[in-house]
Amino acid sequence: MEECMSRTNRQTRKTRETEIEVILNVDGSGKSEISTGIGFMDHMLELFARHGKFDLKIKARGDLEVDAHHTMEDLGLVLGTAFAEALGNKAGIRRYGSFLLPMDETLVLVALDLSGRPYLVYDLVPPVEKVGTLDTALFHEFFQAFCVKGGINLHIKLLSGGEVHHIFEAAFKGLGRALEQAAAPDPREKGIPSTKGIL
Repeated sequence: MEECMSRTNRQTRKTRETEIEVILNVDGSGKSEISTGIGFMDHMLELFARHGKFDLKIKARGDLEVDAHHTMEDLGLVLGTAFAEALGNKAGIRRYGSFLLPMDETLVLVALDLSGRPYLVYDLVPPVEKVGTLDTALFHEFFQAFCVKGGINLHIKLLSGGEVHHIFEAAFKGLGRALEQAAAPDPREKGIPSTKGIL
């Protein structure tokens, strides 16, 4: 499956609000070097890379003196673009992935389709407004931007949970594992996994 052999990408984005570089290897081993200026987000992206077995380097500088909104949204935009370009025409992949991730009292369902049609269903209401100094509402902005640029139909559903760190940790681990499934080569798939002939 030649289309799936070299699935790497480098993306940069520079605006008056943020400067971001992402280097991605979809077929990695889970190594990461993450520096976003937002400690909790660094931790989440490290978990995402480890559980998806993606090699991921991210360097980001944003106007955090204003707030984290621009950085969180632009991280989603750049990371989504990197995945879309690394996967190319998506020939030979499984396309769909899902994972039910337990973490102590928390249970999060993540399901996705690399359909090329971005859509986010975000059924996750955090129990508190902040984790550290980070506004938890900004995770919606990250996931929305990731879906739009990645061409991903993504559902994230909190089934149970009370501790905010556990909730987002389960969401990011689940996203990594579901995306690993969807991007994995399917040995029986000889072309584009769609009756339309294109994704």
